[in-house]
Amino acid sequence: MITHMRAGVVGLMMAALGLAACAAPDTGDVARRRAVVSDALPPMKLFPATPAATPTRGNADHAQDFLDLMFRMESGRELPILTRFEGPVTVRMIGPVPPSAAHDMDVLVARLRDEAGIDIRRVAADRPAALTVDFITRTTLQRQVPQAACFVVPNVTDWRSFRAARRSDRLDWAALTARTHATMFIPADTSPQEIRDCLNEELAQALGPLNDLYRLSDSVFNDDNFHTVLTGFDMLMLRVAYAPELQPGMTRDQVAARLPAILRRLNPAGEGKPAHPVKQTPRDWIDAIETALGPDASRATRRSAAERAVRIGLGEGWQDARMAFGWYVLGRLTLANEADTAFDALQRAAAIYRTLPGTSVHLAHIDMQMAAFALASGQPEHALDLINRSLIPVVQEQNAALLASMLMLKSAALETLNRPSEAAVVRLDSLGWARYGFGSEDEVRNRLAEIAILSPHIILAGTP
Repeated sequence: MITHMRAGVVGLMMAALGLAACAAPDTGDVARRRAVVSDALPPMKLFPATPAATPTRGNADHAQDFLDLMFRMESGRELPILTRFEGPVTVRMIGPVPPSAAHDMDVLVARLRDEAGIDIRRVAADRPAALTVDFITRTTLQRQVPQAACFVVPNVTDWRSFRAARRSDRLDWAALTARTHATMFIPADTSPQEIRDCLNEELAQALGPLNDLYRLSDSVFNDDNFHTVLTGFDMLMLRVAYAPELQPGMTRDQVAARLPAILRRLNPAGEGKPAHPVKQTPRDWIDAIETALGPDASRATRRSAAERAVRIGLGEGWQDARMAFGWYVLGRLTLANEADTAFDALQRAAAIYRTLPGTSVHLAHIDMQMAAFALASGQPEHALDLINRSLIPVVQEQNAALLASMLMLKSAALETLNRPSEAAVVRLDSLGWARYGFGSEDEVRNRLAEIAILSPHIILAGTP
């Protein structure tokens, strides 16, 4: 069984504003904005290596999260025993490795050593390794696994061996008694940020949890795709998975018995905090969310699915990340043509996210949506306020695509306020991040053009 597949709908989470004009600006404005888009692009910007913030929830919650992450798959299938790699872990990259990938892999490996305590190191492409990152084309990848942005499988060492084992039990994580080899397949022809995000998520799942939980607001082990690099919670889960008190082959009950002492040692700040027990997420809710985010359904079907997810959440009495995400998806799907519904949904999502740990980037996504609408509605000062309050959290989360989009919006707002010199500085800054976040020059220019065309007489339209 293939896992984990980073969803192809990640663009919805990033910055797919879907901006388009319903009224044309004047001719001089068009010419000026075309000149802006044709400017030479600056060099790509990269984030410095930064340790994640310490997790803030209690150890009782962390224990339940660990069990649900390590002993269950995304499909709901239970895993009978704990598996992990034993001894030093080596990782190599093969295929047409993009230039940014080597830097991002080195940062990630160093973080896994320092923050998760895993004995892991990179080796040359021609050396045998426990973990392989095989770079292929997106077309090749999706021909075998449609709609996957990237994925990881056990017991193979490259694309050829994966194809040979495609219909066999070798790829079944539930059949493993130990982890010895795994390979991540990542498109080489995508943006540097998408490659980095895939490295973080797939390498973490190759090493540890095979499940994702929508209830987690502070983790990449969540299919909402808000977090793009490993968080402090994620590093704690990996540190627990490789704790010497645990051994491969242990059952869920055996692991559960040892978790309190392990967490007390690794996360003393989490001791004594009250537990917040949660029920498993109903399959109906997951199906509704996947339909709402899916690329194939009609707008009406997606909107109906988002409403269904919200109803299920309300019926369950949720006030956690699942309820907030349901509201967020509904807001995104209605922002183009149902402003009142969208604003209400986004405000409800924000109200819940403010009560949860690790949600600064979630709130920044909401602020970006509201800032785009404010700018299009002739409220550039309000757009600036929304953007400025979210820039620091977005930098801390290392989301270049979101940061670039916000800076482009800020530049457009400054231009609307007749502050062209400030707008030019901000726009130039946005382009360096956009080269990392969006990749190709065409994509960068398209995004800049979408945002630059906003004016007080232009409203949001298009598909989220």
